Amino acid sequence: MLRFLVRRTLYGAVVVWIISVVVFALFFIAPQNVARKLAGRQADIQTVRTIREDLGLDRPLLDQYGDFLWGLLHGDLGYSYYSDEPVSAKIIDALPVTISLAAGAAVIWIVLGVSIGVLSALRPRSLADRAATTFALLFYSMPTFLLGLLLLYFLFYQLHLAGIDWFPAATYVPLSEDPAQWARHLILPWITLALVLTGTYIRLTRGSMLDALGEDYIRTARAKGISESRVTVRHALRSGITPIVTQFGVDFGTLVGGVLITEQVFGLQGLGYLAVTSVVRGDLPVVIGVVMIASVCTVVANMAVDFSYAVLDPRVRLS
Repeated sequence: MLRFLVRRTLYGAVVVWIISVVVFALFFIAPQNVARKLAGRQADIQTVRTIREDLGLDRPLLDQYGDFLWGLLHGDLGYSYYSDEPVSAKIIDALPVTISLAAGAAVIWIVLGVSIGVLSALRPRSLADRAATTFALLFYSMPTFLLGLLLLYFLFYQLHLAGIDWFPAATYVPLSEDPAQWARHLILPWITLALVLTGTYIRLTRGSMLDALGEDYIRTARAKGISESRVTVRHALRSGITPIVTQFGVDFGTLVGGVLITEQVFGLQGLGYLAVTSVVRGDLPVVIGVVMIASVCTVVANMAVDFSYAVLDPRVRLS
């Protein structure tokens, strides 16, 4: 088990290092004149040269990469070109918003997706199964921004006109400040994100459960008189949960790296919002910082999935 964990951790570290090389090459070696952009069109050559020297862009690329990598290892992502604030401080401000959004939505979509998928698999081709399939396809094919705008229109705007303020406008209340208001202000973004992703989990759970329920050991368990609920949960669901865990790790890691559309629709200033505004302004250090954080989150989520395999399937520990 220890060797398995160490091996996966080393793989993750190598992947993050490769990403750092690609990100550095993409933003620092690609032909672009950051100093000219910051100085403006009317700036003279001396002003542009001074900005290049101040930013360290006139030094050899290996020196720049060495400083970049050393800073990453020490949590120093540099300073914003525009606000001169530390990039790490901007990310720390935005990260709780994105984590709150992703975590709340994840709870909803995993509970809904797995529950509906199991019920659908237990009664294949029934009316409930067809209704679950329709529900999954409807929200799976609906764009996130459209669902978010519909929820805002009906559950915020129309209810607000009717004097009902169940769902507040787009603001974020920190969890440490007021847990109830934190959840109340995030419920619409949670529902938006969860409904779009629930369809995938319904289909995955249904397919995995149907395969597992047709196995010989399930018939043996039933022949021994084990209750149907125990056969479903402890035998069939555990056997078929591997693809669901894989998909969950990929989805959650991607979302923690930035929920671009949902944050834009609901005006939440998380990592996705920070990334979009930084790209528009050409604020390279902030863009690089967000990309690296998103990459690390994805790698960590995949490592967590690998660790889950080892818990769910003992054969993984020996491989």
